[in-house]
Amino acid sequence: MWETAIVSFTTFFATIGPIDVAVMFAAMTPRASAGFRRSMAIRGTLVASLILMVFAIIGDFLLHSLGISLAALQVAGGILLLLIGIDMVFARSSGGTTTTLEETSEAVEKRDVSIFPLATPLIAGPGTMGATILLMANIKGQLLAELAVFAALGIVLLLTLSLLLIATKVQKVFGVTGMHVVSRVFGVLLTALAVQFMFDGLLQSGLIS
Repeated sequence: MWETAIVSFTTFFATIGPIDVAVMFAAMTPRASAGFRRSMAIRGTLVASLILMVFAIIGDFLLHSLGISLAALQVAGGILLLLIGIDMVFARSSGGTTTTLEETSEAVEKRDVSIFPLATPLIAGPGTMGATILLMANIKGQLLAELAVFAALGIVLLLTLSLLLIATKVQKVFGVTGMHVVSRVFGVLLTALAVQFMFDGLLQSGLIS
């Protein structure tokens, strides 16, 4: 259970990127009042939490409905997380965990950014959704392990909300260099986890032994 909790926490921290989200949130809401910024942070985190919880609960049903095996999900999810991890190591932005240039431009023009782009794709992005389904599928039927995944997700989301509430301070403290350091460290860990997911998928598929 503890191994599942640690892997889940590392994966969610890397794919959500609480520090990155907080800094981007501060950059997108420079003229918002403290009260309005707080309400956007809370609403955005709640919506993202709901999205991820839904994926965690019905992910396995979606896989069976689409005829996708766990082995295929492990390999595909591993590839997605590997690409995200590589971008994190080289401090590059991608649509997997952050907004694209077009999405950022659209968000700047919006007054309320709680749903888009905060809830999705900044918090509940493609990488996090895929990781949620993958982690839950790997431990299907193991109640304690499933609770560990939910607990890890909840902790990362609470951490994200906490940083959003002090986003301007986070932006000043970490700056670009600090963000890149944290991103690179977790990028290396995420890359290793992604490769392990792919190995597990290939082993389960029977393609290698």
